Amino acid sequence: MRILIAEDDFASRKFLYKFLSSYGECDITIDGIEAVDAFMLALDEGKPYDLVCLDIMMPKLDGTKALKAIRDVEKQKGIKGDDRVKVVMTTALNDTTNVYTAFESGCEAYAAKPIDTEKFVDVLKRIGLIGGSEV
Repeated sequence: MRILIAEDDFASRKFLYKFLSSYGECDITIDGIEAVDAFMLALDEGKPYDLVCLDIMMPKLDGTKALKAIRDVEKQKGIKGDDRVKVVMTTALNDTTNVYTAFESGCEAYAAKPIDTEKFVDVLKRIGLIGGSEV
């Protein structure tokens, strides 16, 4: 599995990288612009990401806007339905407005920080990225 982590906080970035590396190859970006660029580059190289973890609050371009840009790129390239990248939004903000906006923008799941790894694994199973017997 190919994973893109977009996180501006060093500790959160390091934690997600360490945790998700056991599930696949991870790339890291530190803001939304880098995340969209990395996503497009991966598509152009024929090695699309299976999972993108986007922090909602990032400099330059926040996670919600980055998600909209990623979904626009997929639409332009004719990528639909189950072929679209799975997106999990992460944030320390756990209010209903952010949750609603994240799902309205096209994410598959929402994870509040600090990340609960057991719940995160359950999310990965639910969205079909891992089976029940993986790491």
